[in-house]
Amino acid sequence: MGSFMDNGSGHPHDVRSFLQGDARVIAPLILGAVLTHHADAGPVSVRLTEVEAYMGPRDSEHPDPGSHTFGGPTARNAPMFGPPGFLYVYFTYGMHYCANIVCGPDGFASALLLRAGEIVEGEELAAVRRPASKAHKDLASGPARLASALGLTTADTGRDALASPFSLWLPATPAAAVASGPRVGVAGPGGSTEYPWRFWIEDDPTVSRYKAARPRNRVVSP
Repeated sequence: MGSFMDNGSGHPHDVRSFLQGDARVIAPLILGAVLTHHADAGPVSVRLTEVEAYMGPRDSEHPDPGSHTFGGPTARNAPMFGPPGFLYVYFTYGMHYCANIVCGPDGFASALLLRAGEIVEGEELAAVRRPASKAHKDLASGPARLASALGLTTADTGRDALASPFSLWLPATPAAAVASGPRVGVAGPGGSTEYPWRFWIEDDPTVSRYKAARPRNRVVSP
């Protein structure tokens, strides 16, 4: 699992303080963190290897045309306007769930889409949830796979990722080699090189493949 901070790196207060910052700054620093979901079927833990930062509405200080919040608050995106450390889970393409961790101060919309990770605990349960995965590295390689491996659905949106049955442990040191680039599958300006807000650990086998948005697609990431 690698080296992790002692003395409270997973303490909710410390982690929430860390998540109060700018999502674009937090994104590369959170790589290597471990998110755990202790479900009734057992725990599954994912070491984060790829995330995307998303910001706020068109009338905010940091407007983001790729964000679900760009048009303003709705019942669906309400968790993104809430306090940091909470989950925003949405349903897309009529078949997939994608999970985000809310960042920034309460009332200022931003979040990190959890794009990919390595299963470091609960591999057997993750494999049951992800029967189509042929290899360990594929179990959480992609946002839908990651959410599925953790057993997350829209029933978890608005729940605190820093409180039971969840926990988030930050890495002891930043990832040695972090790359950044355009976001995956985001149509319009938000998916362009003007928003290089996808961050990943270089050469990690669990990182998902880059795919540009199809022209007909609407925004599918928060």
